[in-house]
Amino acid sequence: MRLVLVDDSIPFDGYTPMAHPLGGAEKAVLSLASALAGRGHEVRVFNRCRYRMTIEGVQWEPWDRARPLECDALLAFRKPALLGAVRQAAKRLLWLAAPPAYLNRPANRELLEAFKPILLFQGPAHRASWQPEGLALADLPARLLPIGVRSDYLGEAATQPQDPPLALATTHPAHGLDWLVGLWVAEIHPALPKARLRLYSAGLARGLEGGPVAPDLAPILALVKAATTQGVEVARPQGDLDMAQAYRSARVHLYPGHADDVLASTLAESQAAGLPAVVRRLGAAPERIVDGQTGFAVPDDAAFANVALRLLSDDNLFWSQNREARFAQSGRGWERAAEELESILR
Repeated sequence: MRLVLVDDSIPFDGYTPMAHPLGGAEKAVLSLASALAGRGHEVRVFNRCRYRMTIEGVQWEPWDRARPLECDALLAFRKPALLGAVRQAAKRLLWLAAPPAYLNRPANRELLEAFKPILLFQGPAHRASWQPEGLALADLPARLLPIGVRSDYLGEAATQPQDPPLALATTHPAHGLDWLVGLWVAEIHPALPKARLRLYSAGLARGLEGGPVAPDLAPILALVKAATTQGVEVARPQGDLDMAQAYRSARVHLYPGHADDVLASTLAESQAAGLPAVVRRLGAAPERIVDGQTGFAVPDDAAFANVALRLLSDDNLFWSQNREARFAQSGRGWERAAEELESILR
């Protein structure tokens, strides 16, 4: 099958996540492309990569390269405007990575009505949030294609967690990080003073180093600075191999969740690496864990703090959830996602 994937976000290619951090949405494009090529398909990706190259069987094409005139399937990422990237496509699909309300904007509605793509959602909650305006949009086929997990996070058993116990957070600073730091300072740190909370954020790390920060990050940065004496630290996100090792050395992934977070990709990765999680019931976060077995989806602040403390201090609970998390995610590599896409295309 001849497949074309198009994404016009940021520069990346199939080598990028080996050495550099990459957002979950962009990582999804390259990982799915590689998995499809590994299954014998002819795959071309048109994006902002710098050079034309072949990586893991995928032909990477810079954005300004001429597109093929036809293909068996065109997979556009996020933007309806990309659905016309190939003139003759037997099937067109739009893979969504954000709340879908923007599809109802007039310009996007026109494109969707013209191309009639299959809409691909990240999970049940994402699909349920789609409220189409008009019969034409309501008639568009909708399918689920959740993200997979790259091989760096799969298969390997956890190393002995660090002492003092370490909690990690990878959420975007605007997605509840201020709430999490406040809860840590008020409830978790006083009950377990030796524990540490490591926040993975390039923006906050830059701010702590004296660099510029976005205005909306300034209040969160001030909160984090004030909390450094209470076990809070900041690190820059790393490539997949290093992040997998970081997950395997920690005790718990604290994930505030957010209604607009339909990927929760780092949560899927940490679960695959065997790191139990505590999440609020927001966005995709509850769908990335098995509640009570690989982590906890909690209803309120008190429950969040209580189970976080248990995972930081109870070895039996940690190792039980570590095993269950690795088992639950063992079949969610990108090969599975590629199989699901093939089924959708049949």
